Amino acid sequence: MAETPKDSAPKDRREFLWKLGTGAGVVAIAAQTVASLRSLVPNVSYDAPTTVKVGLPDEFPDGLKFLPDERLFVFREGKTFHAISAVCTHLGCTVRAEALSQPEDTTIEGQRLRLTHRFSCPCHGSRYRGDGAAVSGPAPKALAWYHLSVSPDDGQLTVDLAREVGQDFRLTLA
Repeated sequence: MAETPKDSAPKDRREFLWKLGTGAGVVAIAAQTVASLRSLVPNVSYDAPTTVKVGLPDEFPDGLKFLPDERLFVFREGKTFHAISAVCTHLGCTVRAEALSQPEDTTIEGQRLRLTHRFSCPCHGSRYRGDGAAVSGPAPKALAWYHLSVSPDDGQLTVDLAREVGQDFRLTLA
């Protein structure tokens, strides 16, 4: 006896619904597996923040203040501030500041700067002027200068460690 098209319709419908249900189940299990695996990866960045509040301007004495956590030197001359990295450009050691016996006045990129310190790297002997320029040793370039600003919410000095600026940058407070 030959099958008529009318008799095959329920079988085709049954196979279609079986395949549809199986496919939906596989997709649901795959989606749940992806969601479970995604929950193992945190949405947190463990990198150090690039913008750091370093304190109120009044907390900085005239001259130099070293901030060891940020590896940064903040200089103040009256109401004018600038920040220089304490990370040696050779291999990343922390440089030391050495006070000069006589302060030196110099002009750097059109800005007057009073140099009260020089820097030296204890690891491999690199030496830097008070403006961060490399003088001797294996250091390939000058120490970085960073952008300073005043936080509008609490008035603290804020350093952006991802934003290097030229040596003519100064933050002058009103």
